[in-house]
Amino acid sequence: MQGIFLKLYVPQTAKHGGKLLYEWLLQEAHRAGIPGGSVFRAVAGYGRHGRLHEEHFFELAGDLPVTVEFFAPEAVIDKLLALLRSEQISLFYIKLPVEGGVTTG
Repeated sequence: MQGIFLKLYVPQTAKHGGKLLYEWLLQEAHRAGIPGGSVFRAVAGYGRHGRLHEEHFFELAGDLPVTVEFFAPEAVIDKLLALLRSEQISLFYIKLPVEGGVTTG
């Protein structure tokens, strides 16, 4: 299946609509018709502002980035990106055309 891979970089503690932003993204992607999504937490990283963020043993809720990833047809991904723009949510993203499928035995 041909589609689009979308990867969004989200501050771990960012909120929107009273929810953690990555949770809100998963909910809205589901509503938009995206069949699945995943959230991954980083151990360390830096972004467009150049500030290094690292996980430390005693941190309970850090300021690390999380990535939120989706695979869906381009029209559905574009619908999600349009929603982010209309909600004035500014996130860096990567959007790539990819092929996906299921392996069978």
